[in-house]
Amino acid sequence: MAKKRPQTKAERSQPIDGEIPVVGAREPCPCGSGRRYKACHGRAAAHAVTELVHRPFEGLPGEGDWVALRELVPAATVALTLKDGLPEGVPSVTLATVLPMAWPALRRDDGSVLIGLQNDTASGDLSRDLADTLLRALQAEPGTPVQGRRAPADGPRLQEVLDLDAPFEPVVQSGFEFWVPDAENATPDVTASLERANAAAIPTAKLTGVDAAYWCETPEKNHLRWVMPHPEEQLLDALARLHAVGRSNLGEGTRLVGSFRAHGLTVPVWDLPSGVTADDVEKPATEFAERLAAALATTEPLTPDERRARGGLTNRQVTLS
Repeated sequence: MAKKRPQTKAERSQPIDGEIPVVGAREPCPCGSGRRYKACHGRAAAHAVTELVHRPFEGLPGEGDWVALRELVPAATVALTLKDGLPEGVPSVTLATVLPMAWPALRRDDGSVLIGLQNDTASGDLSRDLADTLLRALQAEPGTPVQGRRAPADGPRLQEVLDLDAPFEPVVQSGFEFWVPDAENATPDVTASLERANAAAIPTAKLTGVDAAYWCETPEKNHLRWVMPHPEEQLLDALARLHAVGRSNLGEGTRLVGSFRAHGLTVPVWDLPSGVTADDVEKPATEFAERLAAALATTEPLTPDERRARGGLTNRQVTLS
């Protein structure tokens, strides 16, 4: 009998018939190559998902608030409306900034679902990862958390799962008590996680007169961080025009100090004196929005002073995600 010819490395790396299933990054690839999944077919799957990341929340109602809750706000909740309605046995779905033990999602004893937004995700498309977590949470047993995983590259995104006509209305919380409706019966781990989270939370408030602007209080000074939907270059030009003529502040003692990028949007940041509250900046922010709209509509080239102002703002810009 002739000996069986050993497979070459190239032959061993050929995929088996059918679709390659998704497995853990460190597990052997199901194609039979002998390599870990992350170094074999997982690499192509990850690349396919990563290409979608620039603005993961684009097309969702309240895109700026999605970004703010992901990057800026310690404790907040939002009631979510599903495109196809709630499944039987699920009374509600709520987005939360953070969940106890950093769980990606939780199906409560009463069947309601909580989804955590401020979690590490396995792929480059936050929208797809969150949709995958949400759909798995809807099917989870009541009283159990849902762990994170790499979402299938062809899985749905939030834009396909949520009702895009429903409002997105964040409720900023003073702490994380919403985690435990019955605090007396919480496990020791959850109680300890709640205490740590409350101790670290920075007082935050959402302005009511403009979209996606959040005031926060820190020991040395307060801040306003405002997520804006305008194209970055156009927005920076407009901010520079206002900054060059001393009209970029929000009242006495306030100062536009720069901006950062997050999930494809630009977030200007103002320093505020310690005594300035969220209520104090409501009217100035509304007035600033009117000045900004006029500056955004201006098409003339920047003057030398405006170019210098723009350079200063750009030099202080950072990218969070």
